[in-house]
Amino acid sequence: MKNLKIMALALTAIFTFNSCSNDDSPVVEEELITTLIATFVGGGQTITLTSRDADGDGPNAPVITVSGNFAASTTYSGSVQFLNELENPAEDITEEIEEKDLEHQVFYQISNSLGSFTYADFDTDGNPLGLEFTFVTGANLGTGNMTFTLRHLLNKNAAGVSAGNITNAGGSTDIEVTFPVIVQ
Repeated sequence: MKNLKIMALALTAIFTFNSCSNDDSPVVEEELITTLIATFVGGGQTITLTSRDADGDGPNAPVITVSGNFAASTTYSGSVQFLNELENPAEDITEEIEEKDLEHQVFYQISNSLGSFTYADFDTDGNPLGLEFTFVTGANLGTGNMTFTLRHLLNKNAAGVSAGNITNAGGSTDIEVTFPVIVQ
């Protein structure tokens, strides 16, 4: 009888520990984004900004390239693409962002008053998505930084977010890249 009680206690402990494990919890994996490609077309030119992180989350910094300079007082149509180039063939993460448009938004920032961005695409609720945009350079000439930030699970209804202000967006940053740019 004593052995039966000990076995019952042991089985109860085993079932208790197993029921508290996290093995049954769904695992949410974020996509790895190794590459951001922003393309600008306007003023008779195409400018491509590329950030390529060949080792993903590894120790090496991404390689940043800018194919040319922006012209002052010019309107550019633009688009941004996100890839995982550690996959073969490369996985286009942009497609998932389009499919889950309510959960994502791309933010654009430029320093030194060198230009301004306007969203050209929207999610199914009519809020900005940011995979397509218009960029208008001002009359100011100079150098500055252009930053692209992809946010996930943000609050698109927070103050300023629909106008492209990232301050109140919340959520998590999937990728953020800053490019040195010149307006001449």
